[in-house]
Amino acid sequence: MTTSRIRPRTRTTITDVARAAGVSVATVSKVINGRDGVAAATSERVLKIVSDLGYASSLVATSMRRSRTHVLGVLVAEFEPFALRLLNGVSSALSDTDYDVLAYAGAVSSGSHHGWESRSLSRLGGTLIDGAIVVTPTVRPPETAVPVVSVDPHTGPAGSASVDTDNLRGARLATEHLISLGHTRIGHLRGRSDLESARLRERGYAEALSAAGIAHDAALVAEGGYRAAEASAGAAVLLDLEQPPTAIFAANDISAMELIRVANARGVRVPEDLSVVGFDDIPEAIAMTPSLTTIRQPLEDMGRAAVDLLVRMMDDDAAPTHIRLDSDLVVRESTAAPDSQTR
Repeated sequence: MTTSRIRPRTRTTITDVARAAGVSVATVSKVINGRDGVAAATSERVLKIVSDLGYASSLVATSMRRSRTHVLGVLVAEFEPFALRLLNGVSSALSDTDYDVLAYAGAVSSGSHHGWESRSLSRLGGTLIDGAIVVTPTVRPPETAVPVVSVDPHTGPAGSASVDTDNLRGARLATEHLISLGHTRIGHLRGRSDLESARLRERGYAEALSAAGIAHDAALVAEGGYRAAEASAGAAVLLDLEQPPTAIFAANDISAMELIRVANARGVRVPEDLSVVGFDDIPEAIAMTPSLTTIRQPLEDMGRAAVDLLVRMMDDDAAPTHIRLDSDLVVRESTAAPDSQTR
């Protein structure tokens, strides 16, 4: 018995559009890029074929006719918990508007991911989207044809339109909570050294210790990198100390959850032997056992704030500004007073 093979549908090219419209490729290029020198009837015919064939997207034709696509781009490095919560906020904010959302992951392919946002904006801006929200950009977004709002940029606000959380205050709250429980030997699993958010969280940790009269011990700070693999190695460094910490503030929830996994594998009980605090309050934080005490970033509110600022920039010519939202301590099961024998 033979089986037929279904060939994948090939992508429509600019040559296909030109052939169907009976014009040159150069003419099609002029039409979809809004350049002069093409008769109105020819432009209309080309745009109809663009829409019919689905070349690039029918958004191209829409944007040429209306000057607006009514689509906002949300550009993320990858679809991970932080970005997905922000997307929920963006979607919620746009539910009563005539805007749609195009979510685009710009750093999932192989090779260097530094500057991914510049490449993504050059591909989408001015044709498919009216404005962009760029999540955790590695560099300051370049000047583009569309307004851009950055969420939690790696280098900090730097004068551009941006939304972030009070990382310094959140880190202080996390460390102060552990101090209030009676811990004095408190470790820190730091984030990536190239990120302003990580630097602020480490600074908040150090400031809280200083305010409580607890000496800063560099041996109690280990690399966590915001990712499970790095956090696993950092957790081992802290737990292997001759006098390991009785509490650890991890710079994000992913690191905190990996820390708890490593501790459990070693027979270290959380919170009986070790208290752990994270940062972000991703959905997994409350679902795990023990549930994670953490600093809540209002991620959905950040998404909504980014939408509000972006729409005002597009529709009302509002000036770019920086919006900083509060962070709050959420106490759950992963923290407790230290055992009297380890205090």
